[in-house]
Amino acid sequence: MDLTTATTKLQALRRDMTGHTDRNDERRILDLLEGATSEELNFLLSNVDLVRLLSDLDDRLVGPDHHTELLDLLCTRRAAELSLPVRASLATALQKGATHAQAEARLRDLFLGLKGRELTGFKNLLEAGGEYHDLHKLVFDDVDDVVLRAELLTHFQREADAFPSGENKVLSDIDDTFFANWVDKRYPPKTVYPGVLAFYQELDRGPGIIPGRAGDLVFVSARPQDPLGLIENATLDSLSKRGVPLAVMLSGSFFYLVGNTRIAQKKFENFEQYARLFPEYGFVFVGDSGQGDVEFGARMRESLPQAVRAVFIHDVVATPPEQRDAWRAKHVFFFDTYVGAAVDAFHAGVISRDGVDRIAAAATESLAAIAFSSPALRQAREAELERDLTLARALPRTQPT
Repeated sequence: MDLTTATTKLQALRRDMTGHTDRNDERRILDLLEGATSEELNFLLSNVDLVRLLSDLDDRLVGPDHHTELLDLLCTRRAAELSLPVRASLATALQKGATHAQAEARLRDLFLGLKGRELTGFKNLLEAGGEYHDLHKLVFDDVDDVVLRAELLTHFQREADAFPSGENKVLSDIDDTFFANWVDKRYPPKTVYPGVLAFYQELDRGPGIIPGRAGDLVFVSARPQDPLGLIENATLDSLSKRGVPLAVMLSGSFFYLVGNTRIAQKKFENFEQYARLFPEYGFVFVGDSGQGDVEFGARMRESLPQAVRAVFIHDVVATPPEQRDAWRAKHVFFFDTYVGAAVDAFHAGVISRDGVDRIAAAATESLAAIAFSSPALRQAREAELERDLTLARALPRTQPT
């Protein structure tokens, strides 16, 4: 690609998009995009506001239907030339605002034009924006046409059957799982639990020598979703400030906010939908024992026993040992520290032995930096950690079969 020529075309495109765009401006935009090479087209679309571009071109009662022509150009005739990041940006631009029937059909075209690993990569890019316009919202909220939605989900399942990813999506609760924020009084409020970030990273990395694709962390929360996504975006921002990389959120609702059974029900509905978006993946879940997560995790395992590899429950209510053992038989593992969770995760075959060591080191360092309100609280947490560190040191170096 001649960068000078491409830059000149970009300047012309931006000039025609400035201020009011009349039909002559629109025609020039269409001709410019039509005449661009594949490299130039990706360059142009990567460097303009796609939401603005889509809104600038109009269909008219009398006159040219330039908006329809633009959608046909980008989503059908030249869609195969678009890189996955540009295709994902285009899909997000179509998703934002009112998603009318024509936009839904074009979104369908963008998905159905991809297969196998490319489709998985495209879906993951739509999840990577770090805000509430994600794949789950697109398919189960923005797409209103149930027939079209079914067509998408059927395509996802068909491609998953042919091209399973071999990796796991990591689903996690937030309060009393990621940080102390509800029932758990053993740590100062809003304390990020020692080792939890490393635990997420190792689950995402997987048990193999070659790391899996990074970025498969999804938070399943009881926190309600509002129409503008303000609560969800604020939560994602709060997680980011506490060291969580870009993540996805599956939110609750105000109707399901009270009562553990209702909370578990909403989380399960979200999980069922999410599993249909990514049927090529397995799943692990990390939750706590204080707010419906045990029930939710058990339902996950019952509904998709082959896909849900393990459930890890941070115990904040002192569950008796015999109950823990009963849950363990169902692949639901209760733990007190994230080193203890790592030991169970190694036995379950979802993290590596080296991963256990990395989690142990992170948890030890993090615990030392926490300002507890009393020496007794610190000593109790250090004793828990040391007990689980002893279990970790005793693990074999090879993965269990």
